[in-house]
Amino acid sequence: MNLKKIIIALDSDNIHDTLEIVKNLKKDAFAFKIGYEFFLNFGISGYKDIKKENINIFLDLKLHDIPNTVANGIKAIAKLEPYFTTIHLSGGDEMQRISSHFKANTKILGVSILTSLDSKQTKKYYNNNNVKEIVSNFAKNALINKLDGIVCSPEEINIVKKITEDKLLIITPGIRPINYDDSKDDQKRVMTPKDAINSGANYLVIGRPITKSSNPLKSLQTINSSLE
Repeated sequence: MNLKKIIIALDSDNIHDTLEIVKNLKKDAFAFKIGYEFFLNFGISGYKDIKKENINIFLDLKLHDIPNTVANGIKAIAKLEPYFTTIHLSGGDEMQRISSHFKANTKILGVSILTSLDSKQTKKYYNNNNVKEIVSNFAKNALINKLDGIVCSPEEINIVKKITEDKLLIITPGIRPINYDDSKDDQKRVMTPKDAINSGANYLVIGRPITKSSNPLKSLQTINSSLE
């Protein structure tokens, strides 16, 4: 059985190393996530170099602006044909709705609460220290506004699954394998790959535990085996 549940986060400022990772891991990964660090260093040219490897790309730019500006951004992104791209759900209903109008074949994911935030931070910036309650409201609105999926931490998977009833894909960062050294980690709400999939996540975003390991392919294959 080919699970292919893992999305590899390509957080790097070295395009040659990044291409090697893609070539080495593409047969065992579902997709590769390109975020700010890679995209701002190498732009569309670098993106196309990765795209040539005939892989699914998750272009994670987390758009957050007035609706028309985001709509124009989605139009531009759609031309690059990524499998996934992201907007911040906190941008509001109109911004969410208009995003889906111009997406072409790209799936729009709504980012809920960043995995680096804990309840103290959500109390400060959302006036609510109940992270699950905030994410629940985001999930309900993402469903109403016809997005394709939601990005949430492992701790909110169960509640999102209950609300969306498989009508939204659940993409989950903050995944840390057993025995991973997280002493310098900035992720606050984390879970093991197997537990996250068992909770109901469709895809897992994993970066450093794979890309910074001594043997990235072995690390990915070990995680895939743990999901069987």
